[in-house]
Amino acid sequence: MHWKKVSLVGVGLLGGSLGLALKQRRLADLVVGYVRRPGSIKECIRAGAVDVATMDLRRAVSDADLVVLCTPIAQMRSLAELLVPALQPGTIVTDVGSVKKSVVDDLAALVAKSAAHFVGSHPMAGSEKTGVSAARADLFVEAVCVVTPEPRSDRAAVGKVCELWKSVGGRVLKLAPGAHDEFVSRSSHLPHVVAAQLANLVLSPANPKPQAMLCANGFRDTTRIASGSPEMWRDIAMANKKNLLGALESFERGLAGFKKALKKSDAAAVSRFFEQAKTRRDKWSDGAGAFSPE
Repeated sequence: MHWKKVSLVGVGLLGGSLGLALKQRRLADLVVGYVRRPGSIKECIRAGAVDVATMDLRRAVSDADLVVLCTPIAQMRSLAELLVPALQPGTIVTDVGSVKKSVVDDLAALVAKSAAHFVGSHPMAGSEKTGVSAARADLFVEAVCVVTPEPRSDRAAVGKVCELWKSVGGRVLKLAPGAHDEFVSRSSHLPHVVAAQLANLVLSPANPKPQAMLCANGFRDTTRIASGSPEMWRDIAMANKKNLLGALESFERGLAGFKKALKKSDAAAVSRFFEQAKTRRDKWSDGAGAFSPE
């Protein structure tokens, strides 16, 4: 898959990594990045993530055959409203957002006004680090990249978005937008809330000073993702509220069962809790939940 001009609307970790991958693999003649701060222009160029960086959104997307929205999801609609008039017919627009139903609902019809095509996508890759300085050309290698077409989506555009993620090393999985949001509420969004609450609880300044000194590798590994962008995770939680609330309720029921067993000193039930978790995770880690594309 080769593109003439790719426009990255937002050049942080994901946008910057996509730009690096496209450039290093020679998948685009020109990679242009839209940024909001003057200082970001030099940062993007210095990182090698884009060929050109600009604060002019319409200039960034003009004549592009691919536009990728790489901003927090709460910003996508307002940016799309500004850039749509500059799109040429046939342009493909996608995104990297962690919530899909609301993004697809907001953007598909809007982008269609310019005879362009919107297809949602979500590369399951990232880091607690942010900004283009953390970008890596291999970020998407072996990552599951979800593409979320609707029945009305242009089939050729869907195929090209799938090829985009395959071309940078990803493994493509097609899901309906709503199904995607339900699944990631449990596997991605819930773990972030749990990690954040662990960090809030254990590292509270109300605790004695030795508490933080006793946080070793287990705590560090479990809470790593709590260092992610608060703005991004606020937007994700609000956009996927219904599914995340359901995931939290299921999680709380499981904890309540463990708490009850512990209160009753039911060693057998406590043992089953840990044994089941080990069995399920080991099975997943050993590949029983191996990738199976649609």
